[in-house]
Formats: sequence, C-alpha cells, structure tokens
Amino acid sequence: MALPACAARALGPPLQPERGAPARTTCPRRHSRVEAELAASRPGSVAASVRAGPPRGVSRGFNSQPFLDEPLKASSSLAGAARTPLFALLPRGRRRRMHDLRRRWDLGSLCRALLTRGLAALGHSLKHVLGAIFSKIFGPLASVGNMDEKSNKLLLALVMLFLFAVIVLQYVCPGTECQLLRLQAFSSPMPDPYRSEDESSARFVPRYNFSRGDLLRKVDFDIKGDDLIVFLHIQKTGGTTFGRHLVRNIQLEQPCECRVGQKKCTCHRPGKRETWLFSRFSTGWSCGLHADWTELTSCVPAVVDGKRDARLRPSRNFHYITILRDPVSRYLSEWRHVQRGATWKASLHVCDGRPPTSEELPSCYTGDDWSGCPLKEFMDCPYNLANNRQVRMLSDLTLVGCYNLSVMPEKQRNKVLLESAKSNLKHMAFFGLTEFQRKTQYLFEKTFNMNFISPFTQYNTTRASSVEINEEIQKRIEGLNFLDMELYSYAKDLFLQRYQFMRQKEHQEARQKRQEQRKFLKGRFLQTHFQSQGQSQNPSQNPSQNPSQNPNLNANQNVTQNLIQNLTQNSSQKENRESRKQNPGQEQSDGSASNGTNDYIGSVEKWR
Repeated sequence: MALPACAARALGPPLQPERGAPARTTCPRRHSRVEAELAASRPGSVAASVRAGPPRGVSRGFNSQPFLDEPLKASSSLAGAARTPLFALLPRGRRRRMHDLRRRWDLGSLCRALLTRGLAALGHSLKHVLGAIFSKIFGPLASVGNMDEKSNKLLLALVMLFLFAVIVLQYVCPGTECQLLRLQAFSSPMPDPYRSEDESSARFVPRYNFSRGDLLRKVDFDIKGDDLIVFLHIQKTGGTTFGRHLVRNIQLEQPCECRVGQKKCTCHRPGKRETWLFSRFSTGWSCGLHADWTELTSCVPAVVDGKRDARLRPSRNFHYITILRDPVSRYLSEWRHVQRGATWKASLHVCDGRPPTSEELPSCYTGDDWSGCPLKEFMDCPYNLANNRQVRMLSDLTLVGCYNLSVMPEKQRNKVLLESAKSNLKHMAFFGLTEFQRKTQYLFEKTFNMNFISPFTQYNTTRASSVEINEEIQKRIEGLNFLDMELYSYAKDLFLQRYQFMRQKEHQEARQKRQEQRKFLKGRFLQTHFQSQGQSQNPSQNPSQNPSQNPNLNANQNVTQNLIQNLTQNSSQKENRESRKQNPGQEQSDGSASNGTNDYIGSVEKWR
C-alpha cells in the first residue's frame, strides 16, 4: 500500500512495515506538542515536515513507541538527524530535570520493592522459626494434626493475649512511673537517697531542744472516718507541686478522680461522698485565695459541715500541713511572679470576722497590677505583704489586733507573731521544706502512714535562682524578712531532727526484728539438733515414757536451753556493740521505742 504524499516527500524511499504488523497507511504521530515544535524548529529535520498530531480520519491505534526509544528510520541523506532520539532534541536543562525525575522514580520504586520483599521474607522466616520453636516445645501435639496450623493458631493466641495485657496495663496504670513497672528486686541496692539530697552531711548540730512528743509525729489518720487534712498553701513555697502530689501521686484505696483540663480533683472517702482533703486541688479556694492560719481555723469547720448545727457536727480531727521555703528565695520568686502580673486581689485577709480596711492595709500600686516593677520599688513599699509573709500566715493574727498596727508597739507585735508562728508550726501534724523534697516525702509517709507512687523531685534551678543579686541586696532582703529568717532556721532545725529521729527509730525496729529472727532460727536449729541426738542414743525408748525416767533426755534439754540463752545473750551483746560503734555516745536497748527516744535526746546533748 502506498504511503501518503506527506511522508513520501519527507522520507523518500518508503518505510518497510515490521513483520506481523499491519500496513502503515498514515503519517506517524508525534508524542507531544513540545517535541513536535522542537523537531520542527531544526532545519532539515525529518520532524519538521510532520505535523504534531495525526491527520483527521487517521486511526489512533498507530504504534508510536519506536519514535521515542529507537532512532528514526530515514533515508541516507537525513541519517544523522533520523538516528537521534527525540529525548536528545530537548534543551539541556529540561533533559537533566527529566532524567533526575526518572531516576528518583526508579529509586523509589526500587526501595519500595526491596522493603516489601524484605518484610515478606522476614515474616516468612519468623513464621518458620516460631514454628520450629513451637514444634520443639509442643512436640506431643504434633501427632494430633497439622503442626503448622496449630502453630499459627497458638501464635495468634499469644499475640492477642499480649495485646490484651498491654491494654489492661495502660488502663490500670496509665502513667509512665507506675509502681508495677519498677523492678527494684532485680536491681542492685541503691544508696540512701536522703543523704546527698541537699549536699550536706547526714548529721548536723542541733540548736534547739525538743521533747519526744515534738519529734515523734505519728498521726492516726482515719480516712474512712471523719478526719480531714487541711493544706495551708503559702505563696511561692512549692505548694502547688506538693498539692498535686496529694491528689495525683498518692496510693489510696479510692484514688482521687482528676479530669483532663480541670485543676480540681474529687477526693472522696472510700464508700462516702465526702472529701478527706481540704486544699486548692480538691475543694478549691473555699476560704479565700491563699487563706492563712487565722482564716482556715475559723472557716474550715463551717465550710466542711455546712449549715449543720454545732451539736450535730461530727467530732473531726483537723490535721493542718504546710510547706516552708528559704525566705530570700521565696521573696525573689514572689517578686518575679508579681512582675508577670500576679496580684492575689481575691485574698480576703479575714480576721475577727471582717477584712482589713484600706487604711489598715494600703496598696503598693495604683493600677490594675504591679507588672514590670523593679526589685528596688518592690522592696521600698512598706505595706508589701511579701515581707515576713510566712510568719504572718502561720501566726494567729487575733493576738495582735489583726492588721491594726496601733494596737501594740511594733517590737512587741513582732515577738508575739514569731512565737505564735513557731508554736503553730511545731504543733502542726506535718510541715515540709522546699529545699528537702525527699525528706519531706519520707516524713509525710511516716506521719500519715500513706505512701506516694513516685518519688519527689528536687529542682535546684528555679526562677528565683536565675536572679543575680549582690551581697548588699541580699542583706536588705534578709532585713525585710528577719522574722521569716528566724522562723525558717527554727523550722529547719526541727525538720532535720524529726527526720533523724524517725530514721533512727526505723533502724532500731529493723535491728530488733533481725534479732528476733536470729533467736528463733537458732532456737529451732539447736532444738532439732539435740532431739536428733537424743533419739539416736535411745532408739528403743518409748517416747510416751515418763521424762523423769529418761535422765539423758532431761540433760540434753537443759543443755539446749542453756546454749540457747548464751547464744541469744551473746548475739544481743554483739548487736549492742555494733550499734555503739555506729552511734557513739548512745546506749542501745532492746526495749520499746521510748528508750530509743531517750538515747536520741541524750545524743543531742552530747552533740551540743
């Protein structure tokens, strides 16, 4: 069949059709309009005489692949241009981009293919390995049926069981610090975390003499009854962190219910719809923002019992707790907080049934807040409540006429406030120090017999520590907070003495328990030993015979009792010698805990 005139004029001799292919009756179709235009732009090119698309009425089933991948078949006069692929006709930049695109596509396809085949091979190998393991373990079951089918079913069952266990564990213990995940039994014994917490020695020289009742704080807190823990939250003492520990990090029969996005949690007693904790994160600021001792002692009973008659109210025990902090650090932290816009305007400062007047408690600023104030201006205000805040919030303000400074001289007022704060602090059920987080946790657990889930964290870097002050400013801050400085020194001495007393009491109880175990084991061993010897010497004697007729057995029993007494006495003397070496100047005793208290107080006198 003859070619069209357009192709005959351009190519000269007719192109021979491929074997097995239909005869070509139309002009060849170009792959794209861009390629046609580029081919037509070259003078003398074969493509210049060919249109970009097939003519009207030409079939679109014509195979155009040879024009892309193979050189064009042309006459000898146009051999150079005809043998050049169409890809070479593109500009160099476009060719480079197309080449990079094709290479990336090929590389991605190769990576996907390798990954798919690798995962398939890994799964196949894992299946065979697990099948071999199950065939070794469950060999007797192989004769029952097809082992591969049983291995697959068993593997599926194990995987489902594992997933179910993970889901249950996340439901029961959603936190990352769950106590169920602790493997302390398999780890090496850890050093005492309380010794190096504050980078100070374990022993210190006490400055105050405290009685046994002041040192031994053991509260019989009945969470199922009517007892209530009241948290006195002083500003910038770490009370927010401690308050979260009370509602989120404590082991209880009925834990507090804390919802996401809400600060307050529901802390009910087991089996009752009544709270056991009065704090910011359980009941909110029910007695005012950061209520002090004077406000809480008069407000809490009325808030908890509501409008009940005083005769119908249950006999509750209110256990007050609080946290103290170094006065200079607390003062700087409050200044930085005020700089950011904090005002605590919602504080009521109720005393004797009324809030203070503006003349009794003037304001240090005139605007909405005191944001951006410099440290010098913060210190220069004589009405700043940040000065001696801890003493004022822990004392009974009714003793000094509340906020009326004209009731008594300033020196006498300061003395009364300091003594009242010390007395209230000493008789509180518990107080902790921000600088001793682990010791605070230990004393709370021993006082209330309640354990925390995860240990407290000691933060040595705070906003107050980032403030650089010179010695002069520090001396002035200490002068402005001279009552807080004396109260903190008193509280720190009492706190560390309580901690040492509780630790020594714990060691004495553990030592007594070990002594009792040794006595029991030695007595059982000697009794079994001499009984076996007596039976071997008199095998024919009737065991139901009268013991008076068996002098050898009576003699053995007497010897056994004497040996037991001697060994127990020697062991107790050895324990006493070891305890004297560890604690020089103290007389150890195997009696009750009161003897240990007397020994501790005696050692305090020796240290002084």
